Amino acid sequence: MNNIELISKLDADKALSKEEWMQLISAYTDEDRKYAADTARAIAVSKFDKGIYFRGIIEFSNICKNDCYYCGIRRGNQECARYRLSKEEIMSCCVSGYQAGFRTFVLQSGEDPWYTDERMCDIIDSIHRSYPDCAITVSLGEKSKESYQKYFDAGASRYLLRHETANAKHYALMHPKEQTFENRMRCLKDLKEIGFQTGAGMMVGCPFQTPETLAEDMLFLCSFKPQMIGTGPFIPHHETPFKDCPAGSVELTLLLLSLCRIALPDVLLPATTALGTASKDGRLLGVLAGANVIMPNLSPVQDRKKYMLYDNKAITGDDAAESLSVLQNHLSAIDYHLTVTRGDYKEGQK
Repeated sequence: MNNIELISKLDADKALSKEEWMQLISAYTDEDRKYAADTARAIAVSKFDKGIYFRGIIEFSNICKNDCYYCGIRRGNQECARYRLSKEEIMSCCVSGYQAGFRTFVLQSGEDPWYTDERMCDIIDSIHRSYPDCAITVSLGEKSKESYQKYFDAGASRYLLRHETANAKHYALMHPKEQTFENRMRCLKDLKEIGFQTGAGMMVGCPFQTPETLAEDMLFLCSFKPQMIGTGPFIPHHETPFKDCPAGSVELTLLLLSLCRIALPDVLLPATTALGTASKDGRLLGVLAGANVIMPNLSPVQDRKKYMLYDNKAITGDDAAESLSVLQNHLSAIDYHLTVTRGDYKEGQK
């Protein structure tokens, strides 16, 4: 089969083999990518019209106990200006976000031990009680199943945890020995069992990645069926072991976004900040490739530059209302619009 036939096979809800995924990933043309984007965009419009969900990210701590080789806030980065937000500062972000129209708050941080389960659940519960019509997403890394259950019981309903790679050997090349592929997979399994809308995903073009490992990523996503997929291009950070590695391909990232939409039609699929950093129009290109979520930053302006996972991260000084106004103007240029709603995952919608 040629690649367009493979994309059509995927669109017909038929599984691709590892070899077919490798063919699609390693030998695509501009025509193949356009066909995938057109197909994915048609699916997204049929599911969500031309509405784009927006989530407010609150990056509340850049302190992390881990030393992932690709990440700018790894504990080994001695040049990182560390910070953590108080509960009151986090709640203040929610106030301005809610007033601007945000109905999902994404609490994201490094794996900072200061935020014990008790402290984290107090924050989640306070947001949930103050804004019962809002969804709370958390992205705090690897925890015990008991911790995840506590977050869920406190009012969080979504959890983002990229699987990074579905290949154990590849995983070991990107993380210190104390961080294991098996534990990452255990975490994702636990999250789904508890009932979280669970997000996985990978970095496109990260070091040691091959068409084979990306094919394994796509097979994993099709099997695991996460409700959310966060994927963007790898961008190196100058204070990491991978500082001299090339950035990931925007074109391949867009192709994979389209293939994720085609393979999992209902999935919540962000056009990520990394994509917007790698390409000036990256987020809009992501929407046109089948994405239906964008996540503006609600963090305090003075701290945004400190949460630098990779170099040259796209950062604005806009407040919540301004960021949405700018985003709406950009989306209007491609005939899309923001949708003021929680934007929950719904199986088989429309």
